Amino acid sequence: MRNQVIVLFLFVVGCAGSGRLSYDSPSEAYTKGLEHYEAGRYSRAAQYFTGVFDFGRTSDWAADAQLYLARSYRQNRDFILSASEYTRFTELYRADPRAADAEFERAMTFFERSPQIELDQTSTRRGIEVFNLYIQRYSGHDSVDVAIRRVGELRQKLADKQFHAARLYERRGLYQAAALSYELVFDKYPDTPLADDALLGAIRSYIEFSAQSIIQRQPERLQKAIDHYRRLVDLFPESELMDVASELNDQAEKDLDALIENDAAL
Repeated sequence: MRNQVIVLFLFVVGCAGSGRLSYDSPSEAYTKGLEHYEAGRYSRAAQYFTGVFDFGRTSDWAADAQLYLARSYRQNRDFILSASEYTRFTELYRADPRAADAEFERAMTFFERSPQIELDQTSTRRGIEVFNLYIQRYSGHDSVDVAIRRVGELRQKLADKQFHAARLYERRGLYQAAALSYELVFDKYPDTPLADDALLGAIRSYIEFSAQSIIQRQPERLQKAIDHYRRLVDLFPESELMDVASELNDQAEKDLDALIENDAAL
């Protein structure tokens, strides 16, 4: 029984000891960190890369450790920590030839934590800002084309969110809010595939808003619907929505003419 207790004690101590970090130099800490990183053990790798800084940030291994620390957090989906460590790399090692890579990878952490459209889009907006900054600074870098596509995807997500809000207002019969929201989609994201849908939504919402309004305000709201139809014709003449938009515009013009005639008859 006593021997079994001793064996168990030694086993527990051995397990506890196996969790400790062991390194005698920055190169050893970095090498062990890289081994864990390549094996997919990113939390352990981060511990060793952090250990490199026990020997100062001026060693030959410090910049490598800093970059791979950021990458370890990113691979572990700790995107906030990762972005912070990428920022630290670019601030401390500005002359490093991998600074552009770090800027791009930092931007990707915002892209990767951008949530579904129903949720807050702070990370989405921040991602657009960071990607654009990277594009401006490193216009000739290999990943610029990818960055441009990512900006487009993030902008599309913001457009989707705004369009979703406009549709929700419209379904609830809040036509003024719907019209303004559709206008915002077009004004802020005219380069997205939703631009013509947004103009059609604005036409539809202004017609309904006019019907809800007192008679003195109906003409201006019908005119806004007509103005948006003209924008649709000018900017998207080949849109698949044109037939529906034309019918709505005919209705708006007919209603506006009737109001003008009634006003003249008074």
